[in-house]
Amino acid sequence: MVGTTAQTLRPFLWRAAKLYPEREVVSRTHEGIERTTYAAYERRVAQLAHALDDVGVGRDDRIATVCWNHTRHFETYFGVPCRGSQLHTINPLLPDHHVQYIVENAADALLFVDPSLVEKVESASRDDGGAFDTVEQFVVMGEEVPETSLDPVTDYESFLAGHDETYEWPDLDEETPAGMCYTSGTTGRPKGVEYTQQMMWAHTMGILPEAGLDIRAADVVMPVVPMFHVMAWGLPHAVTAAGAKHVYPGPSPDPADIAHLIEEEGVTFTAGVPTVWLGLLDYLEEHDADLSSLERIAIGGAAAPKSLIRTYEEEYDVQVLHAWGMTETSPVAAAAHLKPGMESWPAEKRDEKRVKQGLVLPGLEFKVIGEDGEVPWNDEEFGELWIRGPWVTTEYFKRPDANETDFEDGWLKTGDVVRVDSEGYIQIVDRAKDVIKSGGEWISSQELENAIMAHDDVAEATVVGVPHERWQERPVAFVVAREGVGEGPLKNDIMDFLREDYPTWWLPDDVVYIESVPKTATGKFDKKVLREEYADHDVAAPEEAAPDDE
Repeated sequence: MVGTTAQTLRPFLWRAAKLYPEREVVSRTHEGIERTTYAAYERRVAQLAHALDDVGVGRDDRIATVCWNHTRHFETYFGVPCRGSQLHTINPLLPDHHVQYIVENAADALLFVDPSLVEKVESASRDDGGAFDTVEQFVVMGEEVPETSLDPVTDYESFLAGHDETYEWPDLDEETPAGMCYTSGTTGRPKGVEYTQQMMWAHTMGILPEAGLDIRAADVVMPVVPMFHVMAWGLPHAVTAAGAKHVYPGPSPDPADIAHLIEEEGVTFTAGVPTVWLGLLDYLEEHDADLSSLERIAIGGAAAPKSLIRTYEEEYDVQVLHAWGMTETSPVAAAAHLKPGMESWPAEKRDEKRVKQGLVLPGLEFKVIGEDGEVPWNDEEFGELWIRGPWVTTEYFKRPDANETDFEDGWLKTGDVVRVDSEGYIQIVDRAKDVIKSGGEWISSQELENAIMAHDDVAEATVVGVPHERWQERPVAFVVAREGVGEGPLKNDIMDFLREDYPTWWLPDDVVYIESVPKTATGKFDKKVLREEYADHDVAAPEEAAPDDE
């Protein structure tokens, strides 16, 4: 569909600028706090669109960013797709060879880069075999260009300077590609996922209401999740659509930065991976900070420990909303909201729902497929989660090999092994590649991880399956102990802790202490590294740990 009735991003920009012209957009930068308004933002976005026209970037070209969370990056979120181009956000934490592959695969025409990430882009473009040949212009997101080999290059403020502050936005077909992200590629080459105007419009409308992330005009929203990570979970577009205040934490915010921004800007809603909020709790144990404005935290990317949810609720009166999604789902697809009546349940019973990935968002459908077909919702049987809907992709970019295996009749096969309770709450048991099969029975590595991380003396933990001669695989726990905790006693404590809730054959055969859990470029635990490193780890499951003895 084309025209004023098409489902595109432009009306969100128009509404924010016209109805909330003085609402603020705030950024933490190396130079301090920068402030602007929706009215000024709209003018800057128009200048950006003109600048892209003048430099010769085609309306249907792909434009890349290698940037942190700040206002200039936010300007590309509307300035690029509203002119008809496709915004391609690149994760700067990926290894150089993945960045090279992504830029070459996407054929990016222009690349915006933060000053602090210029060396990263230089490194990736050096000896790249021509991967960056399509990039006709580099733009450094600041007021000057540092010494660099990137060419041709200019600074962002010069790029925009002198351009008209109004723009005749085109009427776009809602199937026009508007965004693009790549998966992290931990199991192979990164896979590109394209988002059309309609997909991004639908995702925005899906996360705005209470059944989604419940974003309101009165909110002050701080996306700690990086803007290169699936468009900051769609928050920049949704917050604009709501007319709410944006707060961007800038490059590499530490817990002190996050606490300061919450206090000074009156943040009411924020979002990020669990490690961010665990770090903030550690900071709050030693420092005073006023979190009284904060109402809600959305956590995704990894399972939220029950202890984390309980601590924020009981000590800071902050609701933690466990959400789930993937690059392929734009990304938010489920959220663990309590149904009417559940708020009056005992805290322990409420938490059983809140730690799950939750209820699918309105507009989406899912089913769970096991070895013998569709799995019933009985909170016991496992299967792979399949999902479909208006903001779920139906194919990968230039990857016919993956398209043949990962999609079927419009359904995305997520690779997540889940179970569903009778009320429809989804709980991820594991990734298909991480679930442990021991003696013919399944063990959820993720469930063991969550249980271990609930121990007060554990900072981080992950569980992987290692080969075993008799049982095929056995679980081994890798634990980061909190400072000052003795490792010997802790190992016994962990095993006793787990015995209270799990059968003997579920218990890890070993607890290995490590300094930190390896993480992917998106902050998730990278089990592949440990699995490879400990492939020959000597485990000897005792006879009473045999699955068939239970």
